[in-house]
Amino acid sequence: MTSDITGPQMSRIDRIMMDEMGVDTLQLMELAGDRVADMARRHCGIDLTRNPRIVALAGTGGNGGDAMVAARLLHVWGADCTVVLTRAREDYTGITAHQLAILDRLGIPAIEPGLEALPAAELILDGLLGFSLHGDPRGETARLIALANDHPAPILAIDLPSGLDATTGEVGTPCITATWTVTLALPKTGLVHAPAIVTGNIWLADIGVPSVIYEKIGVNIPNDLFSHSSLICVR
Repeated sequence: MTSDITGPQMSRIDRIMMDEMGVDTLQLMELAGDRVADMARRHCGIDLTRNPRIVALAGTGGNGGDAMVAARLLHVWGADCTVVLTRAREDYTGITAHQLAILDRLGIPAIEPGLEALPAAELILDGLLGFSLHGDPRGETARLIALANDHPAPILAIDLPSGLDATTGEVGTPCITATWTVTLALPKTGLVHAPAIVTGNIWLADIGVPSVIYEKIGVNIPNDLFSHSSLICVR
């Protein structure tokens, strides 16, 4: 596996990208969502020509926005997508509310809390929680994790399985059991320490962070890391 970073280091990278490079959060979210959708299209065993059903679980944070972008793109590419929300629509703010509004305009269903079971699907996208998680998932998020784990469809986790500590690798109760994890920028240290049964196969996705940004936080990566592909299987 290539160099890995902690949750706080990833937060610093996001801040440097915005403050020093002028790359705003919406740009990063769009690129992350594109990488997730491309991962689903290329490596998760779905055939978009057959209108596969995909359920995207979307929390109120950045990972939820990434899941919404991925669902939108997969919809455009031929999938029958449904987004399941962790909270009422009015609790989604900023760019996640922006992404939700786009889904509405495209007619992609976004379901508020209360489902007894997840819809039938060939693939589940896990965008419930991100690298800022501390402690066990709670409430509706915890319930959706349990429903996803009980669902027969394979799960693609965005950045890391929801419920996994990004830095320590501690597996929360509950925690998504992913078939694949597509981690953004660099693998989080928690993925290195987590059992493979939780992370599944780990793929690294390029979101356009230049090596000079990593150097600012003391991490060195090859300049040609993504020269051949924007998605790399690392475990």
